[in-house]
Amino acid sequence: MIFDPILDLFRGKAITIPPLDGALGPNTALDEAAVLATLPVPDNLVWHEGRLLCSSGADVLSIAGGTAEKLAELSAEVTALAVSSDGRLAVATDDGHLSEGGVPVPLPGSIACITALAYGADGVLWLANGSARHPASGWVADLMEKGASGSVWRRPPGGAFAREADGLAWPCGLLPDASGVTVSESWRHRLIRVEGGRVSTVLSHLPGYPARLSSAPGGAWLAIFAPRNRLIEFVLQDSHYRRDMMAEVPREFWIAPALSSGQSFLEPMQCGGIRMMGIHKAWSPSRSYGLVVRLDGAFAPVASLHSRANGRRHGVTSAIEVGGRLYVAAKGGGAVLTLAGGG
Repeated sequence: MIFDPILDLFRGKAITIPPLDGALGPNTALDEAAVLATLPVPDNLVWHEGRLLCSSGADVLSIAGGTAEKLAELSAEVTALAVSSDGRLAVATDDGHLSEGGVPVPLPGSIACITALAYGADGVLWLANGSARHPASGWVADLMEKGASGSVWRRPPGGAFAREADGLAWPCGLLPDASGVTVSESWRHRLIRVEGGRVSTVLSHLPGYPARLSSAPGGAWLAIFAPRNRLIEFVLQDSHYRRDMMAEVPREFWIAPALSSGQSFLEPMQCGGIRMMGIHKAWSPSRSYGLVVRLDGAFAPVASLHSRANGRRHGVTSAIEVGGRLYVAAKGGGAVLTLAGGG
């Protein structure tokens, strides 16, 4: 109704979060998956020249036979990887640098927070700039500030980067096609379509914060790096509390999403409905979670893989399918997982 925004000031506003049901029904598939490699903070996954590459901190690693071999050590944490159809490897780092085949790539001055890279079949390089205020490592601060300064850029072969969309709330995943690109917009919990300078919604009301996208036979894989819950949503609505928390509480203890949890007694959300008689409930609200969603050709969820609140494979930032095998980077769980693809 037309008066609802005014009445909300007096009666409060209901906080609703989409439930994990249907194709998103909980399971323990990620905790039961085979561990391909144990790494400190595995993040970006790509397939390059017949081998799986993974970023971990400032390193780019090749993973084969359960062992990881360091291929390169960069100047800062690696925030994005992409491989072109002709085998070029693009690497972005947290200090705002981008290289292609080991050669530095000039960037517009407004790009300093590269969260995702992807090549189209036509050789176009797509780039997601998460924020104009924070580096990629400052994602939680951008969320708590309710940032919406992200942008998507496009560079044709031999050309320069041009901005295709802006005003985005932390674009974090890219899946290009012949006419445009599908983008995961984390803080608005949705997938959007950017085509010809126009932005439209593809999938909305996700139960978590979407990360990277990758292609799959007949559809796509979507990594969701942290869950939504009512306490965090409430904090996001309370500007005064949120500002005080950010000013006075160490960042790792904010009431905010996390890639992992349960490491310190100072963390919020530990008791009551979360733990009882020393047991962490699988269905309890959580700051961290593990979730990969299988999407069909229309980007509708058809299946999902979970590590629940009491699981260990949280903070999933990347998932790719190659040769019928799915590879998953659980950044918060410190592991690269492998299991049968196809959802």
